[in-house]
Amino acid sequence: MQNESDYAPLYARVETALAAEIAAGSLSPGSQLPTEDQLIQRFAVSRTTVRKAVENLVARGLVEIRRGKGTFVTEPKLTQALTGLSGFVEDMEALGRRATAKLLDKRPVPASRDVARQLGVARGAMVYRIERVRLADGVALSFDETYLPLDIGEKVAGNDLEAEPIFDLLELRYDLPLIEAEYQLEAVTADERVALALGVATGSPIFLIERTSYSEGQRPVDYEKLYYRGDLIRFSTRLSRLPRKRA
Repeated sequence: MQNESDYAPLYARVETALAAEIAAGSLSPGSQLPTEDQLIQRFAVSRTTVRKAVENLVARGLVEIRRGKGTFVTEPKLTQALTGLSGFVEDMEALGRRATAKLLDKRPVPASRDVARQLGVARGAMVYRIERVRLADGVALSFDETYLPLDIGEKVAGNDLEAEPIFDLLELRYDLPLIEAEYQLEAVTADERVALALGVATGSPIFLIERTSYSEGQRPVDYEKLYYRGDLIRFSTRLSRLPRKRA
């Protein structure tokens, strides 16, 4: 008796077989898929069939293509709760992950319209921009653009920004307690700059978080654009329903 899968297209059979191996752990997170030639030989199918099967696995989020390196099984998604104002290191420690950072750039820049509005300065005024890649267990998870008022940024930039979290520096070294923040979260795709920083393909799904943190007296001291890999993380929160007025 034939199974329903016997009638499936060849690419679907290859896709199903590889997905089953990923689910079973035979192909573990972070491991590399066999090459196209190896898959062609194993399944006795055409190159077009193999590529279609891999494309579907990419679309399902089970594998990712790394330019110049090959195709790899994706890591399980982290689930980060949005319940309070916290920094990347704190977030990763709460998830049992080791957080590290790679500094890409730090310099004074003229404030764009959006940066000026968020930091409460004049458009074109000089602010300090810091760009870093943030890693969890050695895997690039987010690309962060941090904008600080110039006087604060010049102080912060004098520290080891690959080892010391900016939140810690603001609060513990420069006596700027962070009281609250405004968040905006948006689904976008990676442009060339973000893709290069995160080591993903241009057009990959990205969570963009814009966060403005305030110190005492509602003083904005930190504006960030945080680009998180959409294939590696998801965000959760818990909401309370507001009381309804009776008619």
